[in-house]
Formats: sequence, C-alpha cells, structure tokens
Amino acid sequence: MMLDLLLDTVWDGVRLLPFLFLTYLMMETLEHHTGEKVQKKIRAAGAFGPVWGGALGLVPQCGFSAAASSLYAGRVITVGTLLAIYLSTSDEMLPILISEAAPVGMIVKILAAKVSIAIVSGMVAQFVYVRLLKRREKEMDIHVICEEEHCHCEDGIVLSAIKHTLRIFLYIFLLSLLLNVLIALIGEHALAGLFSNIPVVGELIAALVGLIPNCASSVVLTELYLDGILGAGAMMSGLLVNAGVGILVLFRLNRDVRQNIGIVGALYGLGVFWGMVLEFAGITF
Repeated sequence: MMLDLLLDTVWDGVRLLPFLFLTYLMMETLEHHTGEKVQKKIRAAGAFGPVWGGALGLVPQCGFSAAASSLYAGRVITVGTLLAIYLSTSDEMLPILISEAAPVGMIVKILAAKVSIAIVSGMVAQFVYVRLLKRREKEMDIHVICEEEHCHCEDGIVLSAIKHTLRIFLYIFLLSLLLNVLIALIGEHALAGLFSNIPVVGELIAALVGLIPNCASSVVLTELYLDGILGAGAMMSGLLVNAGVGILVLFRLNRDVRQNIGIVGALYGLGVFWGMVLEFAGITF
C-alpha cells in the first residue's frame, strides 16, 4: 500500500511540474525584462482577472491553483483573481463525472455553475477588498518569493525558475504524501460517513472536506452526489472550495499568515454560501 501511495504522490507532483515551471519562468521574465510602467499596466488589467481566472475551471488540472498561489505571492494577480481560480478548479471532479458516464447536460450545468460563481465571487471579493476594506494590492515583486525560499535569483531566468520549481515541488510532495497516508488510514468511507441530509450542516461539512488539499476529497464529493447521497448544494459547497495544493503553496510562499487565513476563510464562506443558495433554491444538476 505504501508503494502505491508513494507512486500516486510522485505522479500527482510530476503533473504539476510544467505548470509550476512555466509560472516561475513568466514571473522571472516579468521581473527582469519589464519596466515599472508595464508592470502597472499588467496589474491594472488584473481588475478583470476573475473573468479569465474563473474560466480556468473548465480545465481539470489542480496545477492552476498552485500556479495561481505563486502568482499571487509575487503579486502578479489580485486577490479576486486568486479566489476565482480557487473556486473554479476541482481536481478530479470532471474525470470522475466522465468516467461514471454522467449525462452531458449535468456536466455542462455543473461546470457552468462553478465558472459563473467563481467569476461573480472573484469580482465581488475584489470590490470588497479594495473599495470597502480600503486595502491596496502590493506591487509586483518576485523577490518576495526568493527571500521566502532563501534562494538566490541572480543565476539567470531559466535556472532561477528551475530552482523555484524544484523547491516547491519537494514541499508539495512531502505534504501530499503525508495527506495520502492519513486519508488511507482513515478511509474514504469514513469521509463519506461525515455527511448528513440536515440542511446547512451538509454544506458546512462538505466545504470542510473540500478544503482537504488532496484529490480524494473531490472524488468522494463527486461520487456521493452521483450516488444520490449528497445534495447539489452540499456537493457544490465542497467542490467550490476544493483548490487542491493551491492552499499549501499559498501558505508556503505568501508571508502574510493572517492574509492567508483570511483568503481561506473567504473561500470557505463563499463555498458554504453558494451551496446554501442552490439547496434552498431547489436547484439540481
């Protein structure tokens, strides 16, 4: 069993490598070859980032959430864009729906709901953060990540990107292996047993399970919905917050722990809120 867990963890990590490398390569390029005016224009365009961020949810790859966390740590994207990407991604949801021969109409509705919710929530979160809370987005700075990882970024763009990629890969691998072992010991059936049909409670618990940065959580939530054990609201609550390893990367690279906790809290709150909206509205897929 341990060998299978090790191989699964390695494979999951390897799938992230292209996304992580391209992300750090882009960030290094922005830092070394763009002027301050260009960087400001990029950030200004980021006001509409939640739109394309939410659209990324159509691609079933948790690498986007990890890349988004890195981009946010370097302040390339805004908090609204980060939340939109987190809300739109869901690890193994789409592959499970397809493998279980779920109706095409159901798949399209779930994807459309997640993307729409992600875009709206990201835009609202950005408005609240900037306009109501009067917070300012910090300037783009890749060196924040360099300092956090205690590495030297003067070795050229490509080599620096490789160093960042390998460091974060090792971090993700070790934590993911630990989570895989814990979930294997607990069992997916035990996770499934946490849910109930009590209104609101189902959404609250499903969102907590969705926060587990492991593909098992998205598999359990999707399977339970297809089996009729989980309602549409609870399923959506769990899958909306299912940002995968993105949350792990956020806490690894972003220095502001209080801000990280606030982002995860907002993610959880939004997931529960939208799940309750679907449940009380009687919406199904």
